[in-house]
Amino acid sequence: MQQRKKYSEQLKRQVIGLTRLPGAQMSQIARELGIRANQTHRWRRELASGSKKAFPGNGVASHQEMLALKLELARIEERDFARCGGGVAKASP
Repeated sequence: MQQRKKYSEQLKRQVIGLTRLPGAQMSQIARELGIRANQTHRWRRELASGSKKAFPGNGVASHQEMLALKLELARIEERDFARCGGGVAKASP
């Protein structure tokens, strides 16, 4: 039986931050990061509840490192996408 993955509070907040970007789709972000879409929905719901115990637990280092790298890659791709004009080719005069 596979062991359950655990993520740190910081990584959960970063994932939630990505889902709040304009035009972001939770299912696509979750798929790119290798997590389940319903997990991101649950994390958003827990954070919105305002409870101090929104994210109990203390993640496993290997999973955290992998997700941190994926989050960084997503942030860089978002920056580069915005820098190049959103992927829209400009017509030459």
